[in-house]
Amino acid sequence: MIASAAQTAEAVRSGSSSARAAVQACLDRIAATDGRVNAFTSVLAERALKRADAVDASPRRARMKLAGVPFAVKNLFDIAGLSTLAGSRIERDSPLARRDAVLVRRLEAEGAVLVGALNMDEYAYGFTTENTHYGPTRNPHDLQRISGGSSGGSAAAVAAGQVPLTLGSDTNGSIRVPSSLCGTFGLKPTFGRLPRTGSYPFVASLDHLGPFARSVVDLAASYDAMQGPDVADPSCAQRGIEPTLAGLDSGVGGIRIGVLGGWFRHMALPEATAAVDAVAQALGTTRLIEWPEVERARAAAFLITCGEGGALHLDDLKKRPQDFDPMTRDRFIANALVPAAWVMRAQRVRHWFARRVARSFETVDVLIAPATPCVAPPIGTDWIEVGGQRLPARASMGLLTQPISAIGLPVVTVPLWGLCASAPHLPIGVQLVAAPWREDLALRVAAELERQGLCSAPVARGL
Repeated sequence: MIASAAQTAEAVRSGSSSARAAVQACLDRIAATDGRVNAFTSVLAERALKRADAVDASPRRARMKLAGVPFAVKNLFDIAGLSTLAGSRIERDSPLARRDAVLVRRLEAEGAVLVGALNMDEYAYGFTTENTHYGPTRNPHDLQRISGGSSGGSAAAVAAGQVPLTLGSDTNGSIRVPSSLCGTFGLKPTFGRLPRTGSYPFVASLDHLGPFARSVVDLAASYDAMQGPDVADPSCAQRGIEPTLAGLDSGVGGIRIGVLGGWFRHMALPEATAAVDAVAQALGTTRLIEWPEVERARAAAFLITCGEGGALHLDDLKKRPQDFDPMTRDRFIANALVPAAWVMRAQRVRHWFARRVARSFETVDVLIAPATPCVAPPIGTDWIEVGGQRLPARASMGLLTQPISAIGLPVVTVPLWGLCASAPHLPIGVQLVAAPWREDLALRVAAELERQGLCSAPVARGL
């Protein structure tokens, strides 16, 4: 069993274990399990062991918050000496990254050790990580099912016990969806909270970066290590550091909690609504909040994604369409044809929605909503039935996440178990949504649910 990030860091700081031992244990676990899971696209054993030895020899070791903690990142993060693939074939031809992404450097400054890069949907455009170029990442709790996406490798690596900590990105739900389907804790911070410098973009208006972990403590510790402005990312040039880890023991006293209804109830299957009901009961809340025009906000996020994503890849679509993943190529081509006027109108809807949602946080601090409409479907599933409609499965995994990321709110996803009658071995996640810049409140609520034993992220059995 791979130790948690907190356990590893404490052992390395105290000298009772070494960073090299922690890293070697993860490398061994990856070697033993990844042939079945397919979470990694690159394993950096030599770099990782060299870095671990440096941590063990460092005079700062006893003060490093993440001393010796192995971690891995979605392969849209720059890693010095590698091409930043972003799940694509095309980027194999790009120059090697000259330095690590900012968030990688910040984690390693606190003693963490990068061990590899992780599979994803091509150019982050998907919710399943069924990547044609690199193969599907399989759900560690049921290898015949999807891991979610686009950060599927990031969630699966944590759920498989390969590493205690990973990083992913979330544009329309790409941290929260795989967290829900793989049974991990995940954090999508406020838009602009963590710098995106050194990561391959998808939709600049909506892109977020954040961590996955098997405990709330690990999630908060990694998040705190990555905070801080960065002038190279204009969206993250001003905000200071607001530590959250120290407040996790404060409980939920004084936090006003509500449940999102309407769209978030109607577009969820019984296991998803049961998860929300269980969380609401554990937190002692019956307050129901409905946001207006949620479906229109989701449509606006779709159009913004189409406009920016299509424009970003237009040159390659013209020159090398055959090198795109068939699962993304046609959508990118269609996106490139979306009129600019539609995208501008979508931005206006988005800003109107943000103003209306802000009013709800005058009466509540944290809102509960399902993270996915259902548990992980089998790999290759084309359609699901939700809300009395037959919907495309790959796009519909983000039904409940897109409206929230469209306006940049911070969300912690927490996993629950045993709520799907047809697949009781599978997890499903609940979103804990807070007002902008209040990650601390969402993390406190998540910590309380973990303390109660309602939410947990065990390593998958049988790998």
